Amino acid sequence: MKKFAFIFPGQGSQTTGMGLDLYNNFENAKKVYNTADEVLGKEISKICFEGPDETLKQTINAQSAIVATSIAALEAFKSKCDILPTVTLGHSLGEYCAMYAAGVMDLKTTMKAIQKRSELMDEATKTTKGTMAAILGAKQEDILSSVEEASKVGLVQVANYNDPTQIVITGEIEAVNKACELIKEKGARKVVPLAVSGGFHSKLMDSAKEGFVDFVNSLELNDANIPVITNVDAKLTTKADDFKNKMPNQINSSVMWNQSIEAAIKEGVDTFIEFGNGKILAGLNRKICPEIKTYNVSDSETLKTVIEELTVGV
Repeated sequence: MKKFAFIFPGQGSQTTGMGLDLYNNFENAKKVYNTADEVLGKEISKICFEGPDETLKQTINAQSAIVATSIAALEAFKSKCDILPTVTLGHSLGEYCAMYAAGVMDLKTTMKAIQKRSELMDEATKTTKGTMAAILGAKQEDILSSVEEASKVGLVQVANYNDPTQIVITGEIEAVNKACELIKEKGARKVVPLAVSGGFHSKLMDSAKEGFVDFVNSLELNDANIPVITNVDAKLTTKADDFKNKMPNQINSSVMWNQSIEAAIKEGVDTFIEFGNGKILAGLNRKICPEIKTYNVSDSETLKTVIEELTVGV
């Protein structure tokens, strides 16, 4: 018998038009978007379906748009298939979808939480000047030593441990640029500056983290009915109080994605289903563990394909 993990992408996976097919073809998905519009007080569904790109990629829109689309894909899947996961996990903001899938939060609470998170992070970018860069094909020890040396000129740290060949660094512009120079000198295959509005998952987000603490404590969270592997420590989490502690910390801490996927595999997971726009996480999974299979559900066509393949022998 296969063991499944449900996984959910983070910011950067958005494209204009995402979710429209789900909205038009699945009543459960339509309800997700309608609820999101109501909770957010704006037509996030229209921003997903029509853009424009500049509006969609703004942090205050992108985060809720991605979460709504991923949950819509999950609900469409659940309306056609009763496969349950062994664990759930999500990349950065995708963790909120993972908590939703595990019963930690209902839909309205999830949308309220991600709206507050995105507002606080957006505010933090207005008072700090930060950036991020993806490092491809470099040894982890070379990246970490370069980050340590570049810290002499400013704040820089690891944002994402994405896969064995890709780490994202984050922080103040001068320090990130210095780290990139040092990493290039040590033979990195590629260094890619990211088009972001701030130094996410760094101490530049401390104000957002602090502002999120009281808000999270006001939320009604449940113990998870399925373990969630959390970004900050790559550990299985089920207790509501643990989520309340980890949610604010995730904002200014590294995303331990590579380690989280490895933790899922240790739990016996051999099949991953990525819910939401694009196939970013499937691509990372191929680098982390080429033998495992990752499917993607983003529209009616991919949903049909996944169900046809997975319901054989399950």
